[in-house]
Amino acid sequence: MSAMSSTARFASALSLAAIAGIVGACGAGQSGPVSALHSYSSALRARDYSAAYDMMSESFQAKHSRDDFVRMMKESGDEVAQTAQMLSSQHKGVEITAEFNFGIGDTMRLVQEDGEWHIASNPMAFYSQATPREALRSFVRAHALKRWDVMLRFVPTKYRERMTVQKMRDQFEGAHRDEIDGMMNMIQANLDEPITDKGNEARMPYGDRFEVKFLLEEGRWKIQDLD
Repeated sequence: MSAMSSTARFASALSLAAIAGIVGACGAGQSGPVSALHSYSSALRARDYSAAYDMMSESFQAKHSRDDFVRMMKESGDEVAQTAQMLSSQHKGVEITAEFNFGIGDTMRLVQEDGEWHIASNPMAFYSQATPREALRSFVRAHALKRWDVMLRFVPTKYRERMTVQKMRDQFEGAHRDEIDGMMNMIQANLDEPITDKGNEARMPYGDRFEVKFLLEEGRWKIQDLD
């Protein structure tokens, strides 16, 4: 096993371990995530890697056997010791969060404060352009709601002066409406396809031969081409 492979597996597993420790603590009747992290770091310091494995989530254990986990930890002794030390000194300010998926690939983030759950996401960010994927989801939402004015926000500057709300509406509800509706439905069905970005441009292939092209302008992602 190469050093690079061992380190990569260690980093991946340890990240999952921290998350799983929190989830396990909440579900096992412990006092909370801080207690779970304390138990996990204590097991690492004691080199009781089998006990640490018992704190992992079921999804993690389904992908990684106990023997693989113990072997990996033993092969990464220095990293494990450092991680145990950091967990012991920095776990006092744990923030418990949850994420709810809904709608057109939307997510709502919640945080627990003083024992009560509160919404942490911005509920007014209906048409985010922060990332290519968020821009595409926003564009699809605007189309579904016939918000032609909002759809203008996604037009690159070089085309913007030629577009109006009425022209946008005519383009999507004109003679080729059925064809465009089919394209938009296909895009919505493929919103989670991989997106590659390079500098100010990004691309998302979908279907057999189509591709959405994005352009970043003044910190906002816009739609350069849909097919």
